[in-house]
This record gives sequence, C-alpha cells and structure tokens, in this order.
Amino acid sequence: MTLEQDLAAIFRDILDLEPAVDLATVKYRTTVRWDSLAHMELITAIEERFDIVIDTVDIVRINSFPTAVAIIGGKYGAAA
Repeated sequence: MTLEQDLAAIFRDILDLEPAVDLATVKYRTTVRWDSLAHMELITAIEERFDIVIDTVDIVRINSFPTAVAIIGGKYGAAA
C-alpha cells in the first residue's frame, strides 16, 4: 500500500467513515467523529503504523486528511 492508502485506512477505521466519504473533505471538528479523543487515536495509530514520533506542532497541524498526507509524507518521510 502507499502512504495515502495506509493513512486512508487509518482515518476510515478510527473515524468510522464509510467508503463513499471523500477524504479530501474530512476535517477536525467538522467530521462528526473527529473530536479531541479521536484525534489522539489517529496520531497514535499513525505513529505505530509508520514507526515515527510526531512532534506537538505537527499533532496540532494535522487537521485534515490532505494535511496529514502532506505532513507525514514530507516531514517524516514515512513509507508504506
């Protein structure tokens, strides 16, 4: 799987999203299930999947699916 596919699977699982949901529209606090607890669940799942530690600034910056892809793929060089 690619980085984006792995992140999509994590987001869909943690946020309980249907396959038809366009992940480009998934945003923190506007997506029903994405509250502060789910946010930390997402961060933990991402860190475990990619064996990284996301710094506090980036934890706050990850507020949408596209942003997560950009940050994890860019700064952390995470590979599938």
